[in-house]
Parts: sequence; C-alpha cells; structure tokens
Amino acid sequence: MIGILQKLISKQKSTSNTPSAFGPEDERYVLEKAYVPEHIVSLMSLISNSEPFLVKDQLGYVKDNWLILVGYPLEESFSPERCETVLDQVLETYHPEYLWFIGPEIPTSLLESCRERQTDEYLTLDLGCTQPKSSLRRVARKAAERLTVERGQTFTSEHETLVSEFRDRQELPPMVEELYCAMPHYVAGSSSACLLNAWDEKGDLSAFYVVELAAKEFDTYVLGCYSRQNYVPHASDLLFLDMMELARERGKRSINLGLGVNEGIRRFKQKWGGFPFLKYEFCECYYGRPEPLSLIDMLLDGKI
Repeated sequence: MIGILQKLISKQKSTSNTPSAFGPEDERYVLEKAYVPEHIVSLMSLISNSEPFLVKDQLGYVKDNWLILVGYPLEESFSPERCETVLDQVLETYHPEYLWFIGPEIPTSLLESCRERQTDEYLTLDLGCTQPKSSLRRVARKAAERLTVERGQTFTSEHETLVSEFRDRQELPPMVEELYCAMPHYVAGSSSACLLNAWDEKGDLSAFYVVELAAKEFDTYVLGCYSRQNYVPHASDLLFLDMMELARERGKRSINLGLGVNEGIRRFKQKWGGFPFLKYEFCECYYGRPEPLSLIDMLLDGKI
C-alpha cells in the first residue's frame, strides 16, 4: 500500500469524465471481498480525495487527470488477459494523463510506457495460526509497566509532534513521508481508523499505531511511529500485541501488515509471525501531451 500512496498528490488539470456511480452497496461488496489495503475504499478515498469506481470486479480511484487501477480482482483469480481488457476499458472511459497501476503482475501493454516501477510483497499475520513467542510477550509486558495503551480515533497535536520528530531525525522515502503527512486528514474523516496510543507515566505520547478496521476478514496495519524524546523500550512491541488482541476481539482472521518496504521493517513484521503472501507490482504511466520542445531541442532533433 505505501508505494501507491506516494502518488496521491492532486494534479491541477481537471478532466470532463465523471466517475461511475459508486454507492454504499458497492462499498459493502468491496469490503466483504477485500484482501489488500487498496480495496479499503475509505482509506484510499480519504487520502487521495478521489472517487472510487468498479469495472467488472476490479476497483479503481479517479480524480482530475489521474487514475489508480487496483489490479487485484475481487472475485476471480488474476488473469493477465482479463486485466488488459479492464485496463483498456478504463483508459477509454477516463483518458487519464497519469495512470498508477498496482497488482500481482504489470500488464504487458504498460511495460514500455512505465516510467517508474516498484516491486515488493504484502505481508500478512494469520491470527488462527500465530501465537507470539514468549520472548516477545515478555518484552511487551515489560513495556506495559511503564506505558498505558489507549485505543482512540483522534489524531491530536501530540501525534503531529511525534510525526514531526520522527521525520526530522531520519530521511524517509518520499512514499513513506507522504503517508505520514496524510494521517491527520485520513483519521479525522474515517469511522474505521483506530489509533493505538502508548502513553508514558508523565502523560506523554511514546508511540502510536494507525490501524484500519473496515475490511470484513482482516485489519490493516497502516503505520507506526515512536518518540526518541519520550522513548520507552519495546513500545512498538506492546502496540503490536494490542493490535493482535484488537483484531481477535473483532473476529478478524488476519492482519495485513502492508509491504516489506525495507529490511528493518520486514524483520520487525516477520519476528511477530508475518509472512509474504502476495506479490506487489507498481508502475506509473504518463499519457499527457509531451512537453513542448525548445528551439535548441528542435535544432538538435533536426526538426528545423
């Protein structure tokens, strides 16, 4: 999910196309069938200020002159040929300048025009088969001696301060930074976003998680953040354990842990029992008019 969220910065040029009607019944259908974070309509729409649409059983989001096509079918298994058909229909309907595609495989027709590409894997945690190691429970209990975990739905100034501190102390990949910046708007507008907050003995915020609860079968770990100024060892482990307990309380089968992103994040997710379960491919294509050539460019190209 992090890879596509980087691209949800609004482009200014508008288009005359109107998204297909998408109502509450459509959203219920999608959430019942969802198996990746990009299927969660409220999450994607709030972050991107876009409108969802369905073509066959594939979901997409459109705004102004850009479009996201989620290439993970809701009903059938992924088929390159079927995906190409849906892609053709989407391009014909909306004529986007920018297309961002995610799926288990990039359609052949996009490979030549793809100007940015990323490959990763979604990780999942099977709650029916996974019990945290005793060592992880032990460090979480140790952290609980100094921290109080609260479940909330308000992104406060304390959260924003923690994010600013986190961003200042290390250089984040652009895709990750965009995700953190989008959190205040997303949490404020979502009825299914949950904040897991770890408060220290002085009442300061030591760490927090953002978890998305809307999908029928799974919860989604969106992001986490911890403080160096109010640092308590293993605060993130304590929050991870509470995230698992929350999902079990709600009868969820699994937690989608998002992408591997980097080796450190992947190791943290895997030590709790997360494992790769689905390939992730991303590409960006641009269909707008080429930039006008300058006089020198035209001379070099032999056009004059």
